[in-house]
Amino acid sequence: MSAYMLLVLEPPGQRRQRNETQAREAWDRMTGFAGDLKRRGLLQATESLRIDDQIRRVEKREGRARVLDGPFAEAKEIIGGFFLLNCDTQEEALALARECPAAEWASVEVRRIGACFEDSL
Repeated sequence: MSAYMLLVLEPPGQRRQRNETQAREAWDRMTGFAGDLKRRGLLQATESLRIDDQIRRVEKREGRARVLDGPFAEAKEIIGGFFLLNCDTQEEALALARECPAAEWASVEVRRIGACFEDSL
């Protein structure tokens, strides 16, 4: 069995366009999806990520670290959350991504978990 991550990639500003009822409905659908994955024994971890002005990035170049303040205007999409899954195949992970409610309002990227050096071999 392999681990796959479903990354929810949302358009910037999308959450602020929802009213409270719409936001709670989306939340309930996503937590229901997570509960179903857990009951099926597929879910390792899941989290929704806040999208606010407290986002920071750290970069270290030539031994010097710097902190960049968000929000980041150049972003074409933001990571709204993730699901870490146990799946037998990529096809199974893709099928689960199709079930994800967020696929209706965002993109759901499917990525296999693995060491970074494996891609260069």
